[in-house]
Amino acid sequence: MFNVKKILFPVDFTMNMEKILPLVKDTVKAFNAKLYVIHVIRSAEEFVGFEMGTAWYAALEKDLMDGAEKSMKRLVAEQLQDVGEIETQIAAGDVVDEILEYVKKNDIDLIIIGTHGRKGLEKVMFGSVAEGIIKEAPCPVLTINPYKVKI
Repeated sequence: MFNVKKILFPVDFTMNMEKILPLVKDTVKAFNAKLYVIHVIRSAEEFVGFEMGTAWYAALEKDLMDGAEKSMKRLVAEQLQDVGEIETQIAAGDVVDEILEYVKKNDIDLIIIGTHGRKGLEKVMFGSVAEGIIKEAPCPVLTINPYKVKI
């Protein structure tokens, strides 16, 4: 039997995240599961080899962490207040690696992640987070295209 008690929703605080949020909430309620929400800030190491180097990004990392904390608190207070138990995490590092580490550490049963359809230079530089999660996750992954959601 497919027993889902822990659902992870990686967030990026974009409009695309907001489009799939109702589906995440419905799934959490349907399974009577605990919701885990993670946001990962890219680490300075991802910019090694770029002309500007990593120093410019490292200097911004604290501000990015503070902003992410505020965004997470706002998300929980304004859009997840009707969801039962929630655990949140802000991390820094490789986005896929940090999410997968969190999944293993918390014994997550299901990941719900939005697809973004990144193209061009951005996909070459960073790859697809959803694709990396799908390939490596130790649990089922539900992907949702935010541009196809009809609510």
